Amino acid sequence: MRSFVVVLLFLLSTVCCAQESGDFQPATTNVWGAEYPRVDGSGRVQLRVKAPDATKVRVNFWSGPKVEMQKQADGFWTVTTTPLVPGLHYYMFVIDGAEVADTGSRAFFGGGKYASAVEVPEPNSTYYSIKDVPHGQVREIWYHSNVTGTWRHALVYLPPTYEEQTKTRFPVLYLQHGGGEDETGWIRQGRANFMLDNLIAAKTCKPMIVVMAYGYARRAGQSASNLTGKPMGSPEMLKAIQDMTSAFEDDVVQALVPYIDRTFRTLRDRDHRAMAGLSMGGMQTFHLAFNHLDLFSYVGGFSGAGGMLWKPKTGPKDRLQCSVC
Repeated sequence: MRSFVVVLLFLLSTVCCAQESGDFQPATTNVWGAEYPRVDGSGRVQLRVKAPDATKVRVNFWSGPKVEMQKQADGFWTVTTTPLVPGLHYYMFVIDGAEVADTGSRAFFGGGKYASAVEVPEPNSTYYSIKDVPHGQVREIWYHSNVTGTWRHALVYLPPTYEEQTKTRFPVLYLQHGGGEDETGWIRQGRANFMLDNLIAAKTCKPMIVVMAYGYARRAGQSASNLTGKPMGSPEMLKAIQDMTSAFEDDVVQALVPYIDRTFRTLRDRDHRAMAGLSMGGMQTFHLAFNHLDLFSYVGGFSGAGGMLWKPKTGPKDRLQCSVC
């Protein structure tokens, strides 16, 4: 539904110059000092790129169609959209057929590559904002996996009281990203750390450790699958997904969970260990957690594919808490 709304807004949009009146302000996703992209109170976005020798420039919002930009006398190309739905919108410029990033925007990993993005704020919402409350830490870790034969990367959120309560152990949530994104998305795009800080400060959430791992995995010695041009749902695509999911499952169970339990003050029983994920991460969550109910007692899937790859194994079935959205 969200994608449909964005597409509809673009189809109804009109192109106008960047000098149009409005309460436009630089986007919060801009690099330091960049005036563009700009966003106004209604959610409209103004974009600008300098390409004086170009003959055609478009902006490609990934959640909508390409939109033609208008060349100005000073060599800048500009566009103003109609209001976009709140959230983070990936985009790239297409200058005479070449895809180009916006140097005014920070780079975010999505769609399998780094891209520009603009944040359209959600009106009257502060749940994801940084506030004057105690803040947890986000640590970067590397762990070696015998499953993949490589060093693997993950981010770990530690609650604000972790350093103070040195004898306290905490429950753990393993939180997986969607397809095309990576382990940095929950923090850089999603601001999960600020949400947790705010929830913990409001006492509506228990302090917890959150582990955000890189969701792509290949077994040691296994060659990469060439899926270029392979249609979604094809036998080749399904086999590649199965291989990756199986390798990721073993990496989490055999390498990541033991590393986290050795390194941080965790509660190491299944009653205090959860897993959740978005889209591809939701599929991985269902597959992994339901196959290892000796490790996980809480499972959350958000737009995740259930039953696609899961082959039930033996394990405790009691006290399982599951949420599917």
